Order: sequence, then C-alpha cells, then structure tokens
Amino acid sequence: MTEIQLYNTLTRTKEAFEPIDANNVRMYVCGPTVYDYAHIGNARPVIVFDVLFRLLRHVYGEDKVTYVRNITDVDDKINARAVKEHPGMELNAAIREVTERTANQYQKDMHALGNLDPTIEPRATENIDGMIRLIETLIEKGHAYQAGGEVLFDVTSMPNYGALSNRNLDEMQAGARVEVEAHKKNPGDFVLWKLSDETQPGWPSPWGHGRPGWHIECSAMSERYIGKHFDIHAGGIDLVFPHHENEIAQTCCAHGIDKMSNVWMHNGFLQIEGEKMSKSLGNFYTIADLLEGDKFGGRVWPGDVLRLAMLMTNYREPIDFTKKRLEDAEKTLNRWRSTILKLGLSFSEENREEYEALGPCSKLLAHLANDLNMSGVLAELHRHAGGDREHNGRRLFGSLQLLGLVTFDDMQAFEVEQNKGPSHEKSDEIEAKIQARLAHLNAKEWAEADGIRDELTALGVQLKDGKDDAGNRITTWELL
Repeated sequence: MTEIQLYNTLTRTKEAFEPIDANNVRMYVCGPTVYDYAHIGNARPVIVFDVLFRLLRHVYGEDKVTYVRNITDVDDKINARAVKEHPGMELNAAIREVTERTANQYQKDMHALGNLDPTIEPRATENIDGMIRLIETLIEKGHAYQAGGEVLFDVTSMPNYGALSNRNLDEMQAGARVEVEAHKKNPGDFVLWKLSDETQPGWPSPWGHGRPGWHIECSAMSERYIGKHFDIHAGGIDLVFPHHENEIAQTCCAHGIDKMSNVWMHNGFLQIEGEKMSKSLGNFYTIADLLEGDKFGGRVWPGDVLRLAMLMTNYREPIDFTKKRLEDAEKTLNRWRSTILKLGLSFSEENREEYEALGPCSKLLAHLANDLNMSGVLAELHRHAGGDREHNGRRLFGSLQLLGLVTFDDMQAFEVEQNKGPSHEKSDEIEAKIQARLAHLNAKEWAEADGIRDELTALGVQLKDGKDDAGNRITTWELL
C-alpha cells in the first residue's frame, strides 16, 4: 500500500499518515457560511482537499473513506444579509431564502470545479441539539460558564490552549467573531451560546431562546458524523485561530481526550494579481463571476482551468491568482488532451469502463502521496505528455482523471470537437490572427506577436513558421 505523508499543522512536521481505522478513514473540512456566493479564495481548500479525498479513496478504497464538509447556515452575517435583501419579510423565511440560494450556488460552483460531493454535507441548523448537549457537558465539567446573556468557554480551563496556533494565552486576543466585554472572565473566552431577541433566529435551550456560537457548530457536527477523535481536519490557514483552536478546546475538554484530530492540514492564502482580494480594491471575484461572467480577464473561464490554476502551486504556499496563470493552465490542459488523442486513445462508449478504471503511474502517485507535492505531479504529467506510446496516453489520462482534471465525458466531447475540424468561420478567424501576427513579426513587435501565438495555442492551434522561396515569412497551422 502507498504510504502517505502529510504535513501536520499541530506538530509542524511532515508525518507518515496512519489512519485510526484503515477500513474507516475519516476527514472533516470546514465548509462555507452561506450568506453570499463563495469567492475564488473559498474554492482553494475545496479543490485541495478534494484531491486528498481522491488520493485516500485510491489508496484505501472508495467505500472506506468518509469525507464530511459542513454548511454553516446559522450566523449573524446570514441574519444581516436576510434583513438587508428582504426587508419586511418574516425573518425565518428571509433567512431560508438566502441560505438555500447561496448553498445551491455553492454546490453548483463546486461541481463545476470538478469536485466530488463529500460523503456527508451536514447543516448547522440540523445539529442544534448536539450543540446544546456539548455545551451542557462543558458547563458540567467546569470549562464553560453563563454570563451576560451568553455561555462562554473558559480558555484558562484548558492547560495547552493555543497549541495548534502556537500562541501563548497571555498574548491572545479574542477571536474574530467575539467582542471583548466585561462579563468575560478572560479576554479570550469565546461564545458557545448567545441569546436571541425577536429579530434574530433562535432555538430553545437551558440558557434561554438563542443560537450557537460559530466554533461549537463544527465540534458538534464532526462528533456526530465521524466521532470525537478522527483522522484529518482541514481548512484554510485563516481558520487555525480562532476557529480550529477553539474546536480542539471544546471537543477535548468535553470528552476528556488529548486529540480531536490526528492531523490538521491548512492551505495557504490566495491573492489576486499580487494584491489581497478586497471589495474596496475592486478585485473581489466570486467563483460564479469567473465561471459565468467576464469580470476577470474579460472572459469566462472553464472550471477545469480554474482547478488546474489552483493546483499549480503546492497547497501550503500562498498563491497569486492571475490572468496569465489561467491562460497557462488552459494551454496546458489543451495540450494534454490533444496528446491523449494523438497517442491513440479513443473515447468511444465501448472503452468507457476500461478507461475509467485507469489510474496514475507509481511515480506520480508517490509525489501526490508526499504531502500533495504538485510540483512533482506536474513534472510527471509533462513527462507522460512528452511520450510517444499509447501507454503514455493511458497514464496521462488516468492521472488527470485521479486529479479531477478530466473525465471520460470531457474527453469524449473534446474528441468529437477535434474530429469536426474548424468551421469556415473559425478558419477565417485563425487566418486573420495569423496575418496580424506576421505583421507584428515583420515590424519586430515581438511581444504582440507572442501574445497572438499564445491566444491561438489556447484555442488548440499549433503554428509552424517558415519562409517561402522568396524568403518571406509564412506560417502554417494545424489543430493540436
């Protein structure tokens, strides 16, 4: 069996992954708060940990891996959005409209990016009873207290609080969703339950009509679906503190255990064209903006291109999401697909079962198992694409399939399109671009000429430069 090595944020080392039970490998990834459409930064952890999910299924078996990714559908941001968008509507109905619409869009976006559905996708509102039971246990054990209309976790009651984020308790500030108030014993104490007034959603509890704090939601959902102690907990690097730190505190203190998850994994931040993504900077893009609109780079970007662009940087490193990165990803995908066909694979229905069973070569799998080492994975993909045998094509397709970058149906549609050849209208467009490029070459405008060549390559057109008998530049072309 392939040995998997994963970097553990908790220990700050790369470790051999040993599941608690190889017949029931369990992973929890923090999902969205559905008050607005997910932005492109939200796509990165889903794509990264979808690749990990695929790897675990490949190594241990599809029926032996449970992947839980939650949906947070109770949150003060949701309440505010519901009131803003639906003034005058009954609050619960307004909240339901916002959460259903945004959750549906999120799932649509994730499918378009090539992600598998998680095994279980629980909603916070379906798990309120479990949160209340967990809070009751924390109070009984002296880890939580009621004050100022809230139930709060006492961070000083956990001796190693701060181990995940490597912070000393004295240095800590309250979490991003907690206001420091006089009723707290310690500034870092965080909310487990808070009272609701008539303008806020709420549920009955021993402490009054109220709603849960953010952190308790994931502790309750992970416990219900994969247990108090499981294999992998993952999310973006921004969740290390306070969210994941507080999850550990709640779960470990409630159940008297040392670990909530054996491995903690976090992906790096995402920037847009070298700048932090921000609405004030005008560079805030939802996934739907890129998949369905022309707000980034003046065009729509296919989901597989966005996926490869995310995977071109190792997951723990920060990523600069640029138009050039997307263009490079698109050219690479087109080249790989064309190579698969040139090496003799035919995506007719009689080949479906055989091709869908194809997997990666051992070298590529070893790179992927080495903490999702995508630089090594990409090198192997390029090596197979440079081969000249059908075996290379099979390995290339099998590898791309494992990574979620192609499917049999994708390749079938691509093959049909390639066999059609260019339409007359398309041929005229290509010829016009070639003549414009030749004009730039003759004028020694190299950058402009290279730009047109890159455009044509992205369209699957390969150029061949030469000269006629009189020594004039000529360019011929063919589809990749």
